[in-house]
Amino acid sequence: QVQVVESGGGLVQAGGSLRLTCAASGSMFSINVMGWYRQAPGKRRELVATISSIGLTNYADSVKGRFTISRDNAKNTVYLQMNSLKPEDTAVYYCNCNVDRGGYTSPYWGQGTQVTVSS
Repeated sequence: QVQVVESGGGLVQAGGSLRLTCAASGSMFSINVMGWYRQAPGKRRELVATISSIGLTNYADSVKGRFTISRDNAKNTVYLQMNSLKPEDTAVYYCNCNVDRGGYTSPYWGQGTQVTVSS
């Protein structure tokens, strides 16, 4: 089995910064794409950023220039540095890992971490 655990959420004032961390562990050969998604109350879950195993990144337009995704393949860990936070960034942030388990890839999700940005 594979476990995905996020950390680093919290309460911050608008304009502030937070860094989210997501670590995957368990039975796996490697992790392909890793990503961060978020879901605000009453809204659908949306993509924030993804990063491939070779470092190719993709960002939602709403976070471009403010958020940076990175990963450490040796630690099976992905990070999300969030700067210039806005109240509309308030959401539960979820980590997604696409795990290669030998011949097939399976997606795994973390339990989510709350990010609250006050105005």
